Amino acid sequence: MGTRPHPAAPPTERTDEQESRIMVMETDDAQRTGTGGHHGGPPTGSLLRQPRAVWAVAFASVIAFMGIGLVDPILPAISASLDATRTQTSLLFTSYLLVTGLAMLVTSWVSSRIGAKRTLLIGLALIVVFAAAAGASGSVESVIGFRAGWGLGNAFFISTALATIVGAAGGGSSAAIILYEAALGLGIACGPLMGGLLGSVSWRGPFFGTAALMAVGFVTIAVLLRGDSVPRTAPVALSAPFTALRERGLLVLALIALFYNIGFFVLLAYTPFPLGLDEMGLGLVFFGWGLALAATSVLVAPWLTRRWPRTRLLWTTLLLLAADLVGAGALIDSTVGLITCVVVGGLLLGVLNTVLTECVMEVSDLPHAVASSSYSAIRFLGGALAPPAASLLAAALAPGAPLYAAAASVTLAAGIAVLGRRALRRVDGGPEPLGVEARAIAVGDG
Repeated sequence: MGTRPHPAAPPTERTDEQESRIMVMETDDAQRTGTGGHHGGPPTGSLLRQPRAVWAVAFASVIAFMGIGLVDPILPAISASLDATRTQTSLLFTSYLLVTGLAMLVTSWVSSRIGAKRTLLIGLALIVVFAAAAGASGSVESVIGFRAGWGLGNAFFISTALATIVGAAGGGSSAAIILYEAALGLGIACGPLMGGLLGSVSWRGPFFGTAALMAVGFVTIAVLLRGDSVPRTAPVALSAPFTALRERGLLVLALIALFYNIGFFVLLAYTPFPLGLDEMGLGLVFFGWGLALAATSVLVAPWLTRRWPRTRLLWTTLLLLAADLVGAGALIDSTVGLITCVVVGGLLLGVLNTVLTECVMEVSDLPHAVASSSYSAIRFLGGALAPPAASLLAAALAPGAPLYAAAASVTLAAGIAVLGRRALRRVDGGPEPLGVEARAIAVGDG
């Protein structure tokens, strides 16, 4: 008499924690083999099937990135209301980005000791406090100072958010980075629109609006992000972001980002002045710019990286951005022409942001938080330099001079990408290895 076969075990649903462990192991495997990218094949898994923790952080990231473009539509209004020069007004970007860049050097040290959730909440709380304080200020110097405090909170949030999404997202590091860049693009797009809408009532409105939205983000993270959703990493040394730059690939990417970000923030922080539009007009222009950035970062960049090596895509797109900046300088007196160049610039920036972020995550075996902190610190310092330098160049030479200088800086970034391509060979690897998830489940549940 034959034996009756045992009934098959019913499929079990994995918890968010199991999903997180699986994806972290999947990402680590890809990093060790140098094949973390999706060049040559699409990322595995569904982009939209993510643990709650990922959506919580992505939502808060959208609001955090709104702070970057939020002040764009109100720069002329702040200048007029507070009797400030263009250079003083541009320091609203500089104080924010300078403190963000410097604070990035300690964020991985902090998050490795207190955990990702606490670090994210500290960052969000700081943004709420300093955004509200900036809205209540009575002088441009006060707003500049409170924007610096805002930058401190931004640093704690941004670097930890990227590492959290990469660690907890389904579909491997490529899917995680696409989600992160989508949040970045959506936030940058909505920031100017909110700035224009609230700024048309008062220049203080966007600051109070941001404080309110970040408070919502704080509650979202506190409720939806469990402490065990992202595995704790080993404590990171305070010197880790500095020693990380010994990795030649990461150093090359940081230098590319330094000069690229000069072009990025000249386009973002300087062009509102020569455009000469009101708050709502500027809000709509940079809303279009942000939508273009979001569209190419999510839809176009993955398609391109499946067909071109990342390094070639990087220097090619940088040269196209340099050409766009030259065009913006030549069309400085044409409102329609300058708006066109701004939106085209957004299309190119979306590709560059996604490709650079993917490269940083995969160029070395460093922990994601350390690589992100080290790279972002240098990247934001480039952004901090650009706005006041642009205003000074415009006053000393001609209105188009800052855009020509930005084009030269982006061309230099392209040159670094070409000369440093041997150090970046790892980022041009093949598709993520198949079968990693099954192996991770077996190890995680064993």
